[in-house]
Amino acid sequence: MNTHLQDYSHKRLNILTGEWVLVSPHRSKRPWQGQNEEISNEKRPSYDENCYLCATNTRINGEVNPDYKDVFVFTNDFAALQKDSPSFKIDDGLFKAKSETGICKVICFSPDHSKSLADMDVKDIKKVVNVWQQEYISLGKNKDINYVQIFENKGAVMGSSNPHPHGQIWSQSTLPNEVEKKDNQQLKYYNTKNSNLLEDYLKQELEANERIIFQNKDFVVLTPFWAIWPFEVMIAPKKTQENITKMTDEEALNYAEAISVITKAYDKLFNTSFPYSSGIHQSPTNNKENKHWHWHMSFYPPLLRSATVKKFMVGYEMFGSPQRDITAELAAKRLKNLI
Repeated sequence: MNTHLQDYSHKRLNILTGEWVLVSPHRSKRPWQGQNEEISNEKRPSYDENCYLCATNTRINGEVNPDYKDVFVFTNDFAALQKDSPSFKIDDGLFKAKSETGICKVICFSPDHSKSLADMDVKDIKKVVNVWQQEYISLGKNKDINYVQIFENKGAVMGSSNPHPHGQIWSQSTLPNEVEKKDNQQLKYYNTKNSNLLEDYLKQELEANERIIFQNKDFVVLTPFWAIWPFEVMIAPKKTQENITKMTDEEALNYAEAISVITKAYDKLFNTSFPYSSGIHQSPTNNKENKHWHWHMSFYPPLLRSATVKKFMVGYEMFGSPQRDITAELAAKRLKNLI
C-alpha cells in the first residue's frame, strides 16, 4: 500500500455507506492526558442469584427464566419498539413523523454467567448462530417486519447493563439508517457492475493481504480499509450470501470459528475482557430477492491505546466526519499477531 497512507492525513471511502472517514496516522504519537476508563477483570461466578438473565432467576417483570442449558431467547421486557403501536403519520410543514412498530428480543448466549463469546467453545457459538438464523426466519415471516437487526453490546463501557453473555434482536417495519445506506450502495453497484460489491471488495482485500487478520475455507476476518473504530473488524463470507440463513451447517461452524478467533484475539490485545458493539447487516425481510446484498458482521470496539483509554466520538467526529489515528493496516497487523 502507498506509504503515504501510513504517514500523512487523508480520507478513505466507506464503499458500503458512501461516506468518508478522516485518517490521521501522525496523531497516534500524541501523549494522552485525558480520561482513563475503569476496566474490571474481576472473575464472575458461573451463576449469579441477582442476575436477571441467569437460568431459573426471576426477571424484573416477574417472569421466571427456564433452567436453560444452551441458548435462551425471550421478548425484551423493556423493548424499544412496540408491536401494538397505532399507525399514524404527521406531515405538518417541516414537522414530519410516522409510527414505527417492531419486536425486540434478548438472546442469552450461555447459562454460564462468567463467560463471553471469547470463552465459549466453537460448537457452542454455533448454537448461537443457529438461533440467530431461526429468529431471522421467524421474525421475518411477520408481514409487519421488514428488517431484523442482530447485535451485541459487550462491556459496561459500551452501555451493557448486564454482564451475562447476551445480545439483542430488534426487528422493525422499516430499514434503519445504516442499513438503508448499505442497501442503496450495494444495489447501485449491482445494477452497474452486475456483481456484488462486498464480494468484489473481499477479492481485492485477499489479493492485497494487508488487512486480513484470519480466514478459513468460507470466511474472512479483516479490518476494513475504511474502518472508523481503532480495532474495528468485519467478518464476511467469501462468496455472496444475502443473509445468514443461506449458510450450510459447515459454513455456520466456520462462521462460529471466525467469531471465536477474533473475540479471543481482542481479549489478548490489552489483556482484558474486550468491550465492543457488534452487529450483523443483512438483507431486509421485505419479500424481495435482494440479490445485491452480501451479509457481514462488524465489531466496533472503543479501546484505543490500552484497556483504559477509550476512543471518543466527539468534536470533529460529531460536527464533521469520523476520524481515526491508528491506520487499518497497523490495527490488523496487531490483531493478526495475537492469533
